[in-house]
Amino acid sequence: MAYTSASMTRLAILLLLCAGCSAPGSSLSAHRDAQPFRLDLEGGALWQNRNDVRIPGEGGTRFSIADLIGEGEYPIWRVTGDWDVDARHAVRAVIAPLEVDGTGSLPSATVFDGQTFAAGTPTDAKYRFNSYRLGYRYTYLHTEHWRLRVGGTLFVRDAEVELVQGATRASDSNVGLVPLANFAAEFYPSEDWRIVAELDGLASGQGRAVDFSLRGSYDLTEGASLSLGYRTIEGGADNEDVFSFAWLNSVFASLELRF
Repeated sequence: MAYTSASMTRLAILLLLCAGCSAPGSSLSAHRDAQPFRLDLEGGALWQNRNDVRIPGEGGTRFSIADLIGEGEYPIWRVTGDWDVDARHAVRAVIAPLEVDGTGSLPSATVFDGQTFAAGTPTDAKYRFNSYRLGYRYTYLHTEHWRLRVGGTLFVRDAEVELVQGATRASDSNVGLVPLANFAAEFYPSEDWRIVAELDGLASGQGRAVDFSLRGSYDLTEGASLSLGYRTIEGGADNEDVFSFAWLNSVFASLELRF
């Protein structure tokens, strides 16, 4: 599944159209609005629908980490902190480590990062894609049943792919900074329930990055909520140095604390 800048634009337009269907009124989220700080603790299970790698991008052998070690499930977690500076402006920080590993056999001789790995031999593989984000969001619409935000995110990725086969080992790691666009929509069907959709994403000629989540949230108390949701992460890069594209899906539960 591929996400393009055109599809992201269509999603943003859809969010705007949905917002236009609601009439202004007093917010059902008044108790949340009065608590500007939020800490969200998330944990769940992840599956690899796609995880294809070729390093270097020119001269390496393309192989699938998902086929090599299995699609999953793998445990994941993330921590998100939000601060509503005022009614319109907010900042957000996210810590989202992601690492999968396992052992399998390559279907054919594979050239990876200057080393050759034999087919049919037990091979250890590790895929790491930790992300650290700092973002700003602006609330441009807030009605009785809807809140829509738009903003930007500075996304620091800490990525690594490693193969080990006996005494042969190769590892390619990369740390980079990527700017992303951010869209968020919250729907309040009642005082205690929320449906939240969030998107961090951007696409260019050499790659893309998309992190989309959809969750349902219930207020346990005025200062705590429990959520269940689904998240999809898709993207990668294609250049002379690296070809790497992954599509990862997860289900999660989270506890939000407000103060």
